Amino acid sequence: MSGPARATAHASSRAAVLDVIRAAGTISRVGLVNATGFTGATISTVVRRLIDDGLVVETGRAESTGGKRRVLLQLNQSSRYAVGVHLDHAGITYVLTNLGGSVVARMSRAGAGAEDPPAVVERMAGEVGALIEGVGVGRERVLGLGLVSPGPLTPTSGMRLTPPLMRHWEDFPLDRALQQATGLPVVSDNDATAAALGEHWSGGVGAAATFAALYMGTGIGAGLLVDGMAYRGASGNAGEIGHSCLAVDGPQCWCGAQGCVEALAGPSAVVAAARADRALARAAGLAGGPGRRRPSVTADFAAVTRAARRGEPGARALLERSARYLAVAARTLANVMDLELLVLTGPSLAIAGSVYLPVVREELDRAFFSRAAHPVAVRLSRSAATAPAIGAAALVLQSELVPLRQGLRLPENLADSEPAPVERSSA
Repeated sequence: MSGPARATAHASSRAAVLDVIRAAGTISRVGLVNATGFTGATISTVVRRLIDDGLVVETGRAESTGGKRRVLLQLNQSSRYAVGVHLDHAGITYVLTNLGGSVVARMSRAGAGAEDPPAVVERMAGEVGALIEGVGVGRERVLGLGLVSPGPLTPTSGMRLTPPLMRHWEDFPLDRALQQATGLPVVSDNDATAAALGEHWSGGVGAAATFAALYMGTGIGAGLLVDGMAYRGASGNAGEIGHSCLAVDGPQCWCGAQGCVEALAGPSAVVAAARADRALARAAGLAGGPGRRRPSVTADFAAVTRAARRGEPGARALLERSARYLAVAARTLANVMDLELLVLTGPSLAIAGSVYLPVVREELDRAFFSRAAHPVAVRLSRSAATAPAIGAAALVLQSELVPLRQGLRLPENLADSEPAPVERSSA
């Protein structure tokens, strides 16, 4: 085997072993042989190097099954870290996760707004530095920075074809600029895909093979995972459910089409309808006077949600109308993907998820095409507001931990049917 081929094989086997150890919590070397299909000699070599690099530690022994008690291995969670950043017009969310994907620090700061991109990048670099330094982690232990923002992706630039509020970012090479400003490797993706990845990485998906995260922030999208791997499509734009058509003669969408889910059900549509009703606008605190700066769509959407919770019928009706449109989009997605699980996530659903969840759940229970064969479980994310940033950090971790899965045999019990005497770290 040539030098480059040998290096590639080594990287693949290292990633495969790390991924199995992460998923198992604790596992023996024999368990790794069974899970990966690698030889005992390969496992011994890879594990020794992972221990030398500080990525894996030995953590006690399994109970005896009649022979020598096997040494158990687990991820050294504090050996490496990753930064995740979710950039949006309304806010920027930062997380720092350890090697296992657990969040060890997070913060939220002002969004991109109308600032010039270079000024925002300079501010972001300072905020990333503060996040890392705040927990006393050395920069050499940070693998990189994952950056996500509203899509869609373009094939020729690290930035995106952006929604209207961020149109001035369209030709700005954000990933390259942020890499230069922070000194960290930067990987980028769509925020909805990252939200799905964050749910999977944090263990919230369970054994579901076909899963989607229905995302609502300032816009609407979906992240798709099949057998634990994100499905991105030919250009990275899979899951744009917000730009599927629900009304051929519906309102114009910023993408150029008519009747899109986002134009009918997105936060901007809800806020516009609330502002058009003077009584409701006053009740929700949306009425702005001359010279007053209008709040962001996110802030106004939150105000409408608060009014609905106070019992304002107009506000409740607007949210329920939006939820019905979103539920039909969710049914379409579930039918096309034959989903097992749908998670509602994103900053706007963190605010109003209690209204949307029962409507989406009822629609899928009633009209999902394959309901006689199996239901679609629907739940609200436990980390809806920060899921994109967590997923952004997971993008970085994947580059270190997740192999190509062809030929990787993962048994149901990764721990080799041996009870572990040491609990998996939750740090």
